[in-house]
Amino acid sequence: MLTVGYGDFRYELDESWPTVPEGWSLGSVSDLAIDSRDRVFIFNRHKHPVAVFEADSGSFVTSWGEGAFKEPHGMYIDADDYVWVTDRQDHVVTKHTRHGEKLLELGRRGWAMMTVTPYGTSLDGPFNMPAGVAIAQDGAIFVADGYGNHQVRRFSPEGELELSWGTSGTEPGQFALVHNIGIDTQGRVLVCDRESSRIQIFDREGQFIEMWEDVNSPGDVYISPDKLVYVAEQGRSMARGPEPVGVSIFTEAGELVGRFRGEESGMRMPHSIWTDSHSNIFVGELGDHGNHVRKFVKI
Repeated sequence: MLTVGYGDFRYELDESWPTVPEGWSLGSVSDLAIDSRDRVFIFNRHKHPVAVFEADSGSFVTSWGEGAFKEPHGMYIDADDYVWVTDRQDHVVTKHTRHGEKLLELGRRGWAMMTVTPYGTSLDGPFNMPAGVAIAQDGAIFVADGYGNHQVRRFSPEGELELSWGTSGTEPGQFALVHNIGIDTQGRVLVCDRESSRIQIFDREGQFIEMWEDVNSPGDVYISPDKLVYVAEQGRSMARGPEPVGVSIFTEAGELVGRFRGEESGMRMPHSIWTDSHSNIFVGELGDHGNHVRKFVKI
């Protein structure tokens, strides 16, 4: 059995997880999230775009969303077990019950709204290929409007746009690609600026605080209740050249406490990350080199 990591952060790969129904494929796994009952919701680009499994046993629970999404990308489950997803090609963010009922939709479906151009910003609203979403403790909605607009958006819990920040570039507060987003226990906004191979950290008003550069093209970030920051590293960067894929684990203060990268990780394209209540790590892999969800069991 593959064993990875070091110190207090060592894991064994559970190669039997999950038990996919006969005849099914998860396709390209774009994102995943875990609810309060330790059920893993897998957002994928195949016939059953939201597939749900038990975190412990890997048993199949249910699926939903058939025919509802053009290109699944980001997923987040909030403290009330509502499921939030981004549809990159339909340019919307939607909120669902855990059974799939849609409760809220942000953005103009089917329309790419350009707000950042080579000549500055315009007044058009979101989104242009949104990548990720995260919900703050007070219910504020933060969206990585990342592929087309290089911006972070903050909405009220009711879905009213309150604030946008970010432009294209490599300086602090600028983004090459706002790929995904997380909110730590202090309410700070962690932004995966993937193509610049860094995580930028802001307050909720969009004021730059600091950046972490000891990451390899971060594709996703998850902050656990015990104040650990888990980063899925896609390991490719136009800025730095070839980098190994992997997982890095930090404290909220930015101290590296765990890591497994390269061939030892067994991964080829980590695109998403979450942990269950037992601190087991779940990683979704994307594309021709992925199509896996890997469960790393905490030793």
